[in-house]
Amino acid sequence: MSLAVERGPFPALPVTLEDVIAAAARIAPHVVTTPLLEAPLLSAELGFRLLLKAENLQLTGSFKLRGAFNQILQASEKEKRRGVVALSSGNHAQAVAYAGQKLGVPVTIVLPRDAPAIKVARSRGYGADIVVYDREIDDRETVARRVAREKGLRLIHPYDDPRTIAGQGTVGLEIFTQTEGRGMAPDAILLSCGGGGLAAGVAITCDLYRRAPRIVTVEPAAFDDMRRSLLAGEVIASRKRSGSVCDALSAASPGAETFAILRRSRAKGLAVSDRHVEAAMALAAGSFNVVLEPGGAAALAGALTQRDELVGGVAVVVASGGNVDLDYFSAAIRRGAAYLRSAAESGRPPFGLSGL
Repeated sequence: MSLAVERGPFPALPVTLEDVIAAAARIAPHVVTTPLLEAPLLSAELGFRLLLKAENLQLTGSFKLRGAFNQILQASEKEKRRGVVALSSGNHAQAVAYAGQKLGVPVTIVLPRDAPAIKVARSRGYGADIVVYDREIDDRETVARRVAREKGLRLIHPYDDPRTIAGQGTVGLEIFTQTEGRGMAPDAILLSCGGGGLAAGVAITCDLYRRAPRIVTVEPAAFDDMRRSLLAGEVIASRKRSGSVCDALSAASPGAETFAILRRSRAKGLAVSDRHVEAAMALAAGSFNVVLEPGGAAALAGALTQRDELVGGVAVVVASGGNVDLDYFSAAIRRGAAYLRSAAESGRPPFGLSGL
């Protein structure tokens, strides 16, 4: 797999492997170790060993809980008393709301008006106050910083903060331990990417391997600002604010710190279509018996579209979230399964697969 990124000179990274290891010890009582799943028949058909890191089974349904706890646990006592504010399209919101509830810290969430109802309801269920904004006309960071300033709250950024990145990087520590325990090492780790916090955190842990796996970020087509930034060697903002089923991957641009880490890691970026994402959701349900939201399935779609690049190797896909409205999920699975069947019957199977 080619790695088309601009190289050095590079500044010191904002997060170290030691930071991630410390985060893992800090958050251990509050999160679960998620399983690394395998579907042998699917791997045999693909021609490479595909492992699914099921972060959809994390408490609150996504990896975001790791960064949320790592942030709040490091807040000062004064900050904890006053409370925190988070900006999110849903998964970070739920994570911060849950962590705040468990630690007795008041939480305010800045959410887009069109956020999935299930994510809004769960955030409220964990006791958070909700402030809404319009993603087409408002800048969410500006809204969140105004709320933080007016209420005297600590802002917990969803991706571009060393404490968030270190928390998300604990996913990478688990992948290393789990693959080593099976006597293997991944050739590539593919991760759905919004602002890049998860991908950057996992990239830091690649120093653990004798031969570092390739880090591949996967974004929805037309929202592929990380992919374009890696190619250009500088941060490039997204051209759109909405319009993809992958609501969790709608960051306006990569974070400055996440981009620096991924650029240093020589990560590669991919873009996938909504159709391929829904097909991946159907495949995940059929082959791994897991429920993935669109943003959580994007990395799987990326791995499937890169079959030729991965043949003969080991690929770990991080299934980053499973918070999805059931009516939408049912419809998406039907569409995805129908697409897989139709493509197979026409002799042009998507992802090179014969079907479910």
